[in-house]
Amino acid sequence: MDGNFKAEHLHPIKPFDEVWLSDGLGFMVGKDRYKMHLAEAADTVEKSSCNNHQAVNQANAARHKLESTGIGGVACARHGCFVPHSMVDFQKGERQMNMDYALCEASQHNMEGITRAVTFYDINCQYNKHFRVWVDRSRFLAMSPELNIIPGIGLWHVHGHQDSCYVRYASNFIEGIGRIDGEIMETLWARLNLISPAARGMSSPHRKECLDYQMNDSNFCKMIRMKRTLCRKYKLARNGISESGKAFDRLDEAAPADLKTEWLARERIAQSSRMNDPAAMDEYEINIKKALSKKEIELRLLEEGDARNAAPSRRSVATWISTGLAIGEAQIALLIEVRRIGRRSTETQRLDIARQRDRLQGQIDGFTRSALTHLGEGFNADDEPDDLNIDILDDLDDDPADFMEAPDTWRNSPELTIIPLPSNLGVDRCRRCMAEDLIPLEMSLREGQANNALHNLRIHLCNKAILFQTTVRQAKSQALKTRAWSQVMSVQQAVSLHASIYTKTRKQMMKLEPGHDQLQKYKPLLREQLKISTAVGDPNARGQRNESLAWFWSVEVDLGGPDQLWNEEFYRVHWLRAKAPRDRWREEMTLVKLEMDWTCNFFLWKATQWGDQMQESLETRLPGHACYSGRQSQMYSLLAQDAQAVFQDLQNALIEDVDE
Repeated sequence: MDGNFKAEHLHPIKPFDEVWLSDGLGFMVGKDRYKMHLAEAADTVEKSSCNNHQAVNQANAARHKLESTGIGGVACARHGCFVPHSMVDFQKGERQMNMDYALCEASQHNMEGITRAVTFYDINCQYNKHFRVWVDRSRFLAMSPELNIIPGIGLWHVHGHQDSCYVRYASNFIEGIGRIDGEIMETLWARLNLISPAARGMSSPHRKECLDYQMNDSNFCKMIRMKRTLCRKYKLARNGISESGKAFDRLDEAAPADLKTEWLARERIAQSSRMNDPAAMDEYEINIKKALSKKEIELRLLEEGDARNAAPSRRSVATWISTGLAIGEAQIALLIEVRRIGRRSTETQRLDIARQRDRLQGQIDGFTRSALTHLGEGFNADDEPDDLNIDILDDLDDDPADFMEAPDTWRNSPELTIIPLPSNLGVDRCRRCMAEDLIPLEMSLREGQANNALHNLRIHLCNKAILFQTTVRQAKSQALKTRAWSQVMSVQQAVSLHASIYTKTRKQMMKLEPGHDQLQKYKPLLREQLKISTAVGDPNARGQRNESLAWFWSVEVDLGGPDQLWNEEFYRVHWLRAKAPRDRWREEMTLVKLEMDWTCNFFLWKATQWGDQMQESLETRLPGHACYSGRQSQMYSLLAQDAQAVFQDLQNALIEDVDE
């Protein structure tokens, strides 16, 4: 399902002169019933619980010069064939009432006996919530109650959603659909848009007939090229099964049998529950109860504060401090980037650094102006810039002199600017500025910042260990090993960033006079502690009984023990995510083989159908009809013979390759 805003249509000049010859007989829906549906449908705009998407934001974007702002509809997700009588016009933007009608019309086409369907739509996480409610309330929408709709989001669009939408709606985790990306509609619009400019000023009947003709031609081309498409998919599926199987087997061999049984049971429960509760698919995510994040602490502080009765200098102070902490993280990230490129940098790299510095300086200027409200004039004394020269824990090979011996202009760069936070002012100065009450607020937010950094450290260290086990050590060629090491280095850079953020955060917490519990909880982070046990990558490896992980693996982790259960949790997710593509490729192979049979059977059925039509035309003495029917019958017979021969040769050739 998707919308296309290139297929616009102007208001007709003489609508009373229009003659409809095939209204509702092609791919575009009938106009009268569709207009009655739009007149009765409720135009409800709900606040999105996901990210703000263009399709949602432009739902009510009207353009008065246009009778139609675009079209929307439904096509087969596997082969890209438009579904007859399922294409609708948009009067404003891409509203739910339009797509509801298209989907319901599509569900009436050749769906007898089908009880399960998967739909892909850019905003399915929002669209599918109340779909059945709208269908039940409308006189013009109908869908079989036995038909269960599983919502999905295309693999390109899903990355614009919240992180939780990936495992809940991505096609990688939907059973039974094979290997598809869910973005087939985007490729179809490209061909349809070839005639959209010409159809913009046509009369309404002429435009719809042109669109019908173009979509019918698209479907016909898909049909006669099905042989080539299925052969390509068969080869891809065969290679995909081999590669994904090897990746999964490496993880599966090291996993204990009792844990695999438990993981399979949990996966089965998640898949069976996804229809009613998409959140059940969070089984594919790392389910670890972690300490409060900076955002959660900021939210709690804002809810606890009485903004209505608070003094102007204390309103939104938690958000102001949180913004300062975010600026500090950006400074650290920029420091690491400057050190990484060193003096041997390209012009493009220097331009990128200059742009980052410009953005960072603008954020610092805005933060400093806000500080006047919360701190008064007592904060702007000069401080030494050495405050931000922290130990950057990374494995980069750059010469430290390239980083430290910099020109004076670099010394004044925004990444070294001291921002006016209570921890930078010091406890005594805060007291003199009557800002002592800001100290516990920053301490709380610093705890959340430290929790975030430690949590991200744990995730990236586990990912690094499993990359070593499944990719680096298994590489059988220098090219594969080089690509594997590039993945490891990418993860290592993330480890360095979060380790540096934690080190800086703890240093600032020490300036705020932390309590004994905080000192015990947030300990110094050493370089040797950033090496994880091999138990994550190989739980069955010998000699690990006396190994233990660093202290930060057990900070606010409610799993009963830092070593084994943390490892099991990460290994479970990697095992499930390796199993998913293997299962999809196996399903793809099964579906492609069935589609080969279905294609041949369809061609034979069409040949027989046209042959019967030819006999009937001969009996009624219609030679022209008989000639056309005979030609069609012969065409489908040749298509069937060619497809059968090619499919058989392909499978025989691949079998011979396996034997060799």
